[in-house]
Amino acid sequence: MIALLQRVSKASIEVEGKKVSEIGKGIVVFIGIQKQDSEKDAQYLANKIINLRIFEDSEGKMNLSVKDISGEIMVVSEFTLAGDCKKGLRPSFDRAMPPLQAQKLYNQFIDFLKNTGISVKTGVFRSYMHVYLVNEGPVTFILNTR
Repeated sequence: MIALLQRVSKASIEVEGKKVSEIGKGIVVFIGIQKQDSEKDAQYLANKIINLRIFEDSEGKMNLSVKDISGEIMVVSEFTLAGDCKKGLRPSFDRAMPPLQAQKLYNQFIDFLKNTGISVKTGVFRSYMHVYLVNEGPVTFILNTR
């Protein structure tokens, strides 16, 4: 699984012109699921994201997690993260997990996050979305379970 994390002061998602999700301070997680990914990867990634210290403490050091600041998480499915751009000029998505399997793992990942007590919002799986966010910092990280 590949996750692109952005620390945000706010974020929202629109689908077909309607707002479907919104968070305040927290993390937007763009998640790409690959063929070899499993429930174990989803659990590992959820735990890592919940505990990753990317928010500043009173001294300005990245010492606090989303859990520590009572922040929120927004999860956005993004199969393009599994894209391979090494050959040619058109990305290959051969590494991406097929949609039905990916949706199951995506839902498990969300459940792992929610089971920690953190507020979790989502986009709409396999939908064309407009994602609006205010990246604080900017602070952006890429996590990969491989």
